This record gives sequence, structure tokens and C-alpha cells, in this order.
Amino acid sequence: MERIVRLHIEKLPEGFYLATSEQVQGLVAQGRTVVETLEIARDVARKLLEARAEREQLEMLENIDDSLDYPLVVGI
Repeated sequence: MERIVRLHIEKLPEGFYLATSEQVQGLVAQGRTVVETLEIARDVARKLLEARAEREQLEMLENIDDSLDYPLVVGI
């Protein structure tokens, strides 16, 4: 089952990107690019949510509907 996890991504002064989420406690990911940071965040979120699912329901996360808006990051 796929769920939507909202991330906050910021560029650090050192040039790296940091992703956190208010929805998934403990989710922190850092990468050299936004894409790398998103990939790491997806893996961390999956592991945290799998661990949480063993103990409780994940009702607080949105289901993915038939369509959704997604900000696409393109480097030029």
C-alpha cells in the first residue's frame, strides 16, 4: 500500500540537502542532491513505517488517490 508522506527539504550552508517530516517521527535524511536526499528519505520512511505498522495502524497518512500534484525538480 502506498501512502503520502510530506517532507520538508532545505539546503544546508555546507551545500547538502536535509529532509525531515512532521508526519513520520525520526525521519531525517541528508544527501548531496535533492534526488539523492529523496531516495534516502524514501528508504528511511519505509523502514520507520514498517516498524510502526507492527505496533499500530497508519491511519494518519493519506492514501494515494487516482491523481495527485507532485513538484518535479529538474536541473538545467
